[in-house]
Amino acid sequence: MHLSLTKFRLAFIKIVLFSLLLACGIINNARCQTAYFIDGYHGGIWGHYPDWNTRFMADQLEKHPDWKINLEIEPETWADTKGKDSSAFNDFKKLFADQSAATERIECINPDYAQSYLFDVEGESIISQFYYGIKMVRHNFPTAVFPAYSSEEPCFTSALPQILTSYGFKYASLKNPNTCWGGYTTAHGGELVNWVGPDGTKIITSPRYAVEALQPGSTWQTIAWGNSPVYIETCLAAGIKHPVAMTIQDAGWKKGPVMGDGTEGYKPMVYTTWGNYFENIAIKNPTDDWKFTQEDVLVSLVWGSQILQKIGQEVRHSENSLISAEKLAVITKSYKGVVYPQSDFEVAWRPLLLSQHHDCWIVPYNGKSGDTWADKVVTWTGTTNRIVDSLTKADVLSLVNGKPIRGSKFITVYNTLGISRNEPVAVEIPLDFQNKDLVILNADGRSIPSQIIRDSSSAKPQIVFNTEVPSMGYNTYQLKVQNTRHASSISANILKNGDYKIENDLYTIILDPKKGGTIKSLIVKNLNNKQFVDQTNPRSFNELRGNFYNDGGFHSSTENTASISIVESGSQRVKVQIKGTIDGSPFTQWLTLSQGQRRIDMQVKIDWKGNPGIGEYTPPGTFKATNPNKAFYNDKEKLLLLFPLNLQTQKVYKNAPFDVLQSRLKNTFFTSWDSIKNNIILNWVDVTDKNDSYGIALLTDHTTNYAHGEDFPLGLTLAYSGVGLWGRDYKITGPTDVYYAIIPHAGKWDKSGIWTEGTKWNEPLITTVTNEMPTIRQKSLIKVQGKGLDVTAMNANGNDIIIRAFNAEGDDSPQKISFDGNAVKAELIELNGDKKQDLKLEKGIDGKTSVMVSMPRFGIRTIKLFDAVAAKY
Repeated sequence: MHLSLTKFRLAFIKIVLFSLLLACGIINNARCQTAYFIDGYHGGIWGHYPDWNTRFMADQLEKHPDWKINLEIEPETWADTKGKDSSAFNDFKKLFADQSAATERIECINPDYAQSYLFDVEGESIISQFYYGIKMVRHNFPTAVFPAYSSEEPCFTSALPQILTSYGFKYASLKNPNTCWGGYTTAHGGELVNWVGPDGTKIITSPRYAVEALQPGSTWQTIAWGNSPVYIETCLAAGIKHPVAMTIQDAGWKKGPVMGDGTEGYKPMVYTTWGNYFENIAIKNPTDDWKFTQEDVLVSLVWGSQILQKIGQEVRHSENSLISAEKLAVITKSYKGVVYPQSDFEVAWRPLLLSQHHDCWIVPYNGKSGDTWADKVVTWTGTTNRIVDSLTKADVLSLVNGKPIRGSKFITVYNTLGISRNEPVAVEIPLDFQNKDLVILNADGRSIPSQIIRDSSSAKPQIVFNTEVPSMGYNTYQLKVQNTRHASSISANILKNGDYKIENDLYTIILDPKKGGTIKSLIVKNLNNKQFVDQTNPRSFNELRGNFYNDGGFHSSTENTASISIVESGSQRVKVQIKGTIDGSPFTQWLTLSQGQRRIDMQVKIDWKGNPGIGEYTPPGTFKATNPNKAFYNDKEKLLLLFPLNLQTQKVYKNAPFDVLQSRLKNTFFTSWDSIKNNIILNWVDVTDKNDSYGIALLTDHTTNYAHGEDFPLGLTLAYSGVGLWGRDYKITGPTDVYYAIIPHAGKWDKSGIWTEGTKWNEPLITTVTNEMPTIRQKSLIKVQGKGLDVTAMNANGNDIIIRAFNAEGDDSPQKISFDGNAVKAELIELNGDKKQDLKLEKGIDGKTSVMVSMPRFGIRTIKLFDAVAAKY
């Protein structure tokens, strides 16, 4: 429940009055009940961790025998401190050795590698954060156990219950009371709840209590940050028998026990670890099943700022390419015996995980010049990309060992998804084949439609054709010098009124140059010629609009006529370029239609003149950290890409890591810290009419936020330039360049396969051109027979293959997953490697080995094939 500032103050006054009644004895409470406190440290060598900190913690634990600490320390820190002060490390390690819940003094509450926010990255990144983090913690502290997850920051996401339990966690906390700069969770419930994830997995959780109000006069705390009598008495009065407060101190604070030796605040008070609290103190068997959704993660960063936008793009690109490269490496290992480069992938994951550190996202400017968090992200993702590019290049060439054919080249197309794909690819034409008539031949020697592009925004000549590639495999095509023409249903024309009309087999689109090149009409041919543009809305489709507060207020791309040019046109693809201006800065938009492709690809690049102020204005010298109203919360005034839709009584669906939810929000707007809403777009949002008859999905190349309301069209946040957190000036320092896409469809998101379309965009087909062709022109290593399963990861460990499937769009009925070869046995395993159950192997007449796996919607399952050997042909 979100409170306005006025309601919030009234609630606090009630709490104060209640406290006075207690003090006066009007309410009888002898303070015989004990309160509990979660103390500890957060930080690490990348965030903040002085060299003396390990010695300080060890000494303070010895000095205060009743003190217990909960640690959220970056795992890389321990190797660093071991090297700098081995004596301090060894003393601390001895104290850490006891991991019994009742007697432990130290507990690791968040072992993930880089303290990621989690809500802003892909699901596989979350799994890797915990995998590599737990591995490193246990390397330094072999006895470490992880009974409970907790974080100083709002590092939460809805799918955590199944991820945590699969790593062996039994409990979780949804509190972050002393560091709420980036947000907090919904206040709900009492002492404990069963946090229910989207797949139905439950984990016993200490929530941010329903009575845990936000701290008055603060924009970074709830009242649970300290052991105040007001807070504890309020909890007791609400029936919370074992109230717990929490402050995870920043490493470098020198106080030791944050509440002293139990002498500060409410008494009696006991320090505890989370594991001890859940096991030995809190109530047992909570009955409140809370279906916690992504919209209960009430977080907001400076969305639209150029620095955060680039971080999001850099992280997303590296995530997608690394996950794809791991799958590709299993394919080439299986068919060519190439050694799976596990150590290389581990090296590649490390900098990517670091680039997901929460400080990269909330304090990107912090650090020395040239070494800010944003600078680090460029370096880290660049390292990941170099490793991945090198591995991918070697993999795609490894299958080629045939003989060359004169006058021909061979294009091998790789698919790293668990579904077969029929979609266009663009391949750079080899130098010796440029300026020649070319044809694409399939395995049967038949010519298939193709299009040569020599004059476009692409750097080098390309050939575009529609390819059919089996799941988790490849297909090979012959590129031959030959003159062949194909009929085309793609066209681009200028109409008599000056509008531009482009169409393919699925869409007819009309662009209006007089209104900045916006989309006047979008008709979907195979959906009864449904018009998707709300032509009665004062805003235009694909319009840029925002408040330029130094230049007279709101400006729009529709204010000036745009020039439109057709840069590609042929049998497979048409691409138009739109050039216009907004507030004096030139912008270019591209729109691409490909034959047979549902997705309409789009791009916008704005070449800013200077650093225009965009969004709500903050007068100089007026920013105050304690003021809950902040300009960067106001999305209505940011530069938005707008999409008014011809859909009545609209509903919104959006994806999150291993989740999709229907939004409960009437609108996405807020302007104050005490009323934050989760309006984040991870990969896509989908807007439908009230009956889910028609809808349109909007995809983006980075995590950001979106806008939508009952009287406000769907919008993608594109730019904010102004005052952000801690009064920092978030500037525009170069061009804005964003890729996005739309997918009109019929039916609800799952019936229309929007998750699947999103994975295709994230993991594009991989191509290579060679003089020789593979011995076998087409192969499929893994095949999922059924609807809705997404193979999110595939790795190898020696001769074993590990496959992870996510049920994005299907039901819980058993589905067959086939392997092109033999395996000794198969198991379902947990994320921590523990065996969950045996799987029965079936051998088909086609020589493939298969298992049947069932999982609920939004469930993930990890399958291990032992001694898996691919079929040889």
